[in-house]
Amino acid sequence: MKLSYKQKLFIYFFIVFAAFTIVITFFQQNREKEYKTETLRTTLDDYSDIIARFIHQHHLLEKHRVDSLNSVLTLMPSNLRLTIVSHDGKVLYDNNLDTGKEIENHLQRPEIQSASIQKTGTAIRLSRSTGIEYYYYAKDYINYYIRVALPYDIEVQNFLKTDNIFLYFITLLFFITLISLIYISDRFGKAISGLKDFIISAENHNIDYKNIRFPHTELGEIGEKIIHSYRLLEESNKQINVEQEKLLRHFHYSDEGIAIFSANQEKIYANTHFIQYLNTILDEPTFKVEGLLDQPDFKEVADFLKRNTPVNPNTANIPVYQNKISKSGKHFAIQLLIFTDNSFEITLNNISNNEKNRLLKQEMTNNIAHELKTPVSSIRGYIETLLEQQNIAPDKQRFFLERTYSQVVRLSDLIRDIALITKTEEAAEMFEKEQVNIHATLQEAITDLHEPIVSHGITVKNSVDPAISIEGNKTLVYAIFRNLIENTINYAGENISIGINNYTEDNEFYYFSYYDTGRGIDENHLNRIFERFYRICEGRSRQSGGSGLGLSIVKNAVLFHKGEISAKNRKDGGLEFLFSLRKIENA
Repeated sequence: MKLSYKQKLFIYFFIVFAAFTIVITFFQQNREKEYKTETLRTTLDDYSDIIARFIHQHHLLEKHRVDSLNSVLTLMPSNLRLTIVSHDGKVLYDNNLDTGKEIENHLQRPEIQSASIQKTGTAIRLSRSTGIEYYYYAKDYINYYIRVALPYDIEVQNFLKTDNIFLYFITLLFFITLISLIYISDRFGKAISGLKDFIISAENHNIDYKNIRFPHTELGEIGEKIIHSYRLLEESNKQINVEQEKLLRHFHYSDEGIAIFSANQEKIYANTHFIQYLNTILDEPTFKVEGLLDQPDFKEVADFLKRNTPVNPNTANIPVYQNKISKSGKHFAIQLLIFTDNSFEITLNNISNNEKNRLLKQEMTNNIAHELKTPVSSIRGYIETLLEQQNIAPDKQRFFLERTYSQVVRLSDLIRDIALITKTEEAAEMFEKEQVNIHATLQEAITDLHEPIVSHGITVKNSVDPAISIEGNKTLVYAIFRNLIENTINYAGENISIGINNYTEDNEFYYFSYYDTGRGIDENHLNRIFERFYRICEGRSRQSGGSGLGLSIVKNAVLFHKGEISAKNRKDGGLEFLFSLRKIENA
């Protein structure tokens, strides 16, 4: 029996909604039962904790006075069963049993076994001791297990039973939807039948456009549009040649190398970029692209094409080949598209700059991971020591906590510095502009670093004119001076001097000098000290506690203010940084 479209539509939606209703109902009932079970487990866990605190506070196990637990049980449900079990399975107390008699070892009880592995365990089973079915909950308290249980009777079963209100609601909604489907399928059926008649007449090429009528529905509008589109088909065919010419012109001026081949691998089109990129890849230059699939560099492309042709014309998903070719210091992304008529397109895209950026980002990621490894490993080691050695002396505990804190601070500083560099490079527009007094900002940095400055015997002279202000970001200006001072503290040595001044200016910029009288650095390193994570000697930043990003932050902050920065060794000893800051942002 052949079903009409109306019947098929109704049956389809009926099955879908029925399945949806069953799934939702099953899911809701399971969720509700899980919630109630968890509530009961939480209640029994609270009872266990109360009993454990009472045992601990009154030292009942040490004094062999577990019978005193009866006073606590009066505050709990009268049908609550309490059992205290030692780690070797011996029952120390059970309010439902006479502990003076021989009681079976409880170590093999399922809830006790779960608690020994997972700290807590539950089970619903028949008690071997009392012959009553219980809902058991056991918890491990280091030296013993506490097991509490409630009889799994009608009261508990009703508590765990799901509420049927939601089921009634879903059933009502199902019947309402069923009635709506009958109405909708009836309306759709009439429109579809009319559309079917039109398609049959179109296949027989005897369409009477003047006498074609559709109902005033959405599908009727679709039928009218189909007729209109059918009439426009010939005009569209005429436009195809024009659009093809436009497409070829687009290919010609595209930065991407594009070549189109027929099913027998003859060239249909290839733009100049494709030929240029191809000659960069091949060992011998050529203007004939038909034989490129015979070249070793394109062997994988040829194998992929062979595996996926001929194409099934009814397929909805044709695989696409994508890979990368590196040759002569250049990197090219290659892509092969196969069309349903077995013709294909090969594109070559020069991604050398993207590849370079990828490698730089990969290097930075590796550096960040390398920097994070040391503090994270130290923190983990200190915490594991504290956790594993429970009887460690208080002074030792404080020692490990202080070491952990210092590593956390270092980790926090590293994350802060990375975030600051990333923001200045990729989201500079997020920094607000304001009037920044250079002398006051520098003095703020000196004040904040007063303790390490004094501890290293360093004297700082702020010779910047108090009247100098720029239009910029105070946070970044502060970062310039703070990181320069911290760099001096960490690396320049003890009992030295720092001097900061604005030695000149012009219409656009103020020019500043920051110098110290320390040890300086080797000339070979001067051009690289502003690189992220660059070290003059391996491990130097870790030993001094720095993040390895300080001078990189300084450079990015100076560039944000449209200035430049350089470093040099002073003739009298020490290191000097010369940098400029623009006076007004739009100057």
